[in-house]
Amino acid sequence: MVIVIPFPACFTPLQNPMASINNTLFLPTNGNLKKSLHCSKPDPFKENKHTQVDYDAGTHKIYTRIPGLRKLDLPKRQRSRVDGDRFQKDWTLSEVVERITKLKHWEDVEGVLNQWAGRFARKNFPVLMREITRIGSIEHAIQVFNWMKNQKNYCARNDIYNMLIRLHARHNRIDQARGLFFEMQKWRCNPDVETYNALINAHGRAGQWRWGVNIMEDMLRAAVSFYLIVFSTLLVPGSGEPLGSVLCNSPRIPPSRSTYNCLINACGSSGNWREALKISKKMTDNGVGPDLVTHNIILSAYKTGAQYSKALSYFELMKGTNVRPDTTTLNILIDCLVKFGKYEEAIEIFNSMREKRAECHPDIVTYTSIMHMYSVCGQIESCRAVFDALAAEGMKPNVISYNALLGAYASLGLSESVSSIFDEMKRNGIRPDVVSYTSLINAYGRSRQPKRAWKIFNKMRRDNVSPNLVTYNALIDAYGSNGFLAEAVELLREMEQNGLQPNVVSISTLLAACGRCCQKSKIDSILKAAKMRGIVLNTIAYNSAIGSYMNVGEYDEALCLYRCMREKKIRPDAVTYNILISGSCKMSKYNEALEMISQLRELNIPWSKELYSSAICAYSKQGQLAEAESMFNMMKGAGFQPDVITYTTMLHAYSVGECWEKALAVFQEMELNDVQPDSVACAALMRSFNKGSQPGKGLLVAEFMREKKIPFTDAVFFEMVSSCSILRDWKRLTDVIEMMELTLPLISVGTLNQLLHSLGKVGNIDTMIKIFLKIVASGAEVEVTTYEVLLQNLLAAGNWRKYIEVMQWMEDAGVQPSAGIYNNILYFAQRSAGIENAAVIRERIESLKRKSVYSTMERKHCDLSLPTHALISSKQT
Repeated sequence: MVIVIPFPACFTPLQNPMASINNTLFLPTNGNLKKSLHCSKPDPFKENKHTQVDYDAGTHKIYTRIPGLRKLDLPKRQRSRVDGDRFQKDWTLSEVVERITKLKHWEDVEGVLNQWAGRFARKNFPVLMREITRIGSIEHAIQVFNWMKNQKNYCARNDIYNMLIRLHARHNRIDQARGLFFEMQKWRCNPDVETYNALINAHGRAGQWRWGVNIMEDMLRAAVSFYLIVFSTLLVPGSGEPLGSVLCNSPRIPPSRSTYNCLINACGSSGNWREALKISKKMTDNGVGPDLVTHNIILSAYKTGAQYSKALSYFELMKGTNVRPDTTTLNILIDCLVKFGKYEEAIEIFNSMREKRAECHPDIVTYTSIMHMYSVCGQIESCRAVFDALAAEGMKPNVISYNALLGAYASLGLSESVSSIFDEMKRNGIRPDVVSYTSLINAYGRSRQPKRAWKIFNKMRRDNVSPNLVTYNALIDAYGSNGFLAEAVELLREMEQNGLQPNVVSISTLLAACGRCCQKSKIDSILKAAKMRGIVLNTIAYNSAIGSYMNVGEYDEALCLYRCMREKKIRPDAVTYNILISGSCKMSKYNEALEMISQLRELNIPWSKELYSSAICAYSKQGQLAEAESMFNMMKGAGFQPDVITYTTMLHAYSVGECWEKALAVFQEMELNDVQPDSVACAALMRSFNKGSQPGKGLLVAEFMREKKIPFTDAVFFEMVSSCSILRDWKRLTDVIEMMELTLPLISVGTLNQLLHSLGKVGNIDTMIKIFLKIVASGAEVEVTTYEVLLQNLLAAGNWRKYIEVMQWMEDAGVQPSAGIYNNILYFAQRSAGIENAAVIRERIESLKRKSVYSTMERKHCDLSLPTHALISSKQT
């Protein structure tokens, strides 16, 4: 059951029993005189509110109705034409609008309008067009307007043309809007200020700010040009002068404040903030003072042009005027502060807005800007808290708010959380857009799930959401960052087939993927492809290419690309030099790294934390401890908090310089600054203690690692073995061996050799042999150097029988003993074994040699899998 209850538009005098049938009300006065009050006729174009209540569904709806001029309001001659035709309908103006909008744009709109009795009233036309344009249906508006022009009672009006020009601007139909401007002049309908404003706004939406400037200049000349053409031959009565010369001094169409605001907005939205300021100055010079809208537009122009510091300065000047900022002003200010990195000030303004609810209450844009700030900072929990506060304030999150939340979680690769928010978004009736899907693809790419990212990409296309360039770049990164370079390149081709041209971000993503996959040829191919497509590489793209060359070990190619970058006047940044310096250190090109540091200082490029760490590493590797210390102090003076990598680099530097006191001070500073040391830092400190003859302190570091539950690595075990060997603490060494037994296959050859040498040096031969056998049984690969350490300690202990047995083990393992191993045992036989033992040793050695030669020949001749020419060549060899 639906009940429609109209609200009373005005008081009806007939409701009063004293009212007469002629709507004349007589009221008593102090005397016997009577005064009459006549009720005016209600406005036919007044919007009347109605409410519709559906008790069955439990819903209510409020809407407005406009009656318009109907059949009874028509002149008699027009009314007689309507009365005699049963096809003529006495619809209200709102009913006509509803019937038109229900039609498809190719259906008969004229048929509906020709049945409407109100078409004979010319005053209905502007209101009809206003309601059609308010709905935003441009096809219906065009057909209604064409029908109007064919009516005999139609008269061209500025307001109708202005509405149509604005509607075409909303639909980015700039040429059609300009055509309407010229058409209205053919009907001798002179444009007014609102017409020019609508046309400037249309060009501003399309980013054509120069057209807007030209239109305002035409606006100033419009009145003069018109009268010069029409009245140039007429004479002014009584003076004899041409009328055209007099009208040259006539008032022109002055731009209003809205005109200037539209033009400033057109320039600012295109990023041309300098031109926006010029027009603002011209506005003030012409005596039109800026208002709050003007200030907001200029602030927005600064923001669009990435002039955040200028926006903040302008806001300070704005506070000195009588114009008070509103929510829009503060939203722009918060966004600029976030982009400028002043997060605390942005939070302060946000909190003040929440406190001063009566003045500037935060809206959904405010909350979304703060969410974006927390997303940039990586504080996703705070971002979620702001999102929840938005809903708690009674505001319904829109797709932009959800996208900000999705982007925060996606930036950290939290794919499960992103998927959950994505589903929540759809449950709340918000349709995901291309940004939502792109965030989900990015999340799966960062969490190393490229196949799931591909599934989301396909689902996106099934849901009729067209992927854009950012979407393809996210998917290319998902494949490239996980080693699927071929799939990433194929996506680039698919993107081009779909009409999307790759940009510099696409090239940068592929270049970084080539470095991860260690494919030098692909790096060259992608650089050539970018050149063929006319894509100009920026600093980020060069950084990706230089880093990829460094990853594949092509130092000269990386350096050549860096020189090319400088020749093309592309300014390198801190990332560029960090890649070059760290790459040079990895390839032991320390002099080149120091040269890069000198170039960096000449260019006055701001240093980053990573760049300081790389420079400290380069100085320490060259033994320039003083320069490394100076760089470390400069880093802290610049406001950068050293991280565990920087502290570890300094620990290595002090280890090389054998300054264990300073190394200990740096380690203690780490703890004071709440920087958790890792295994590498602990190993570096233990090395400093061992080199500084403080092995006991090195073992205390091992105890510290047990307390902090820091994992023991191969480097830590090496230093622990060295400390025990220096202290001759064999009991502690036994404990270290028990700890190492669990990870023997992962222990490096250097650590194993150090352990065997420490045991053999003190004559603990049995333990040394047991450890060696455990190493072999664990499946670890034993190199010839390990055998040499074992044999050296056996010979030093005089155990020649075990020496020969280990040589037999080498033969069985396929490891050929070197000439030095044979010479050592023969020299021992001659000098220290005695006559009888010497003969036995020589006999066994000769037997081993013969067996070794026979085994070598057998391996050469018994490989039947080799072709004939290969066997012949092996025999000749």
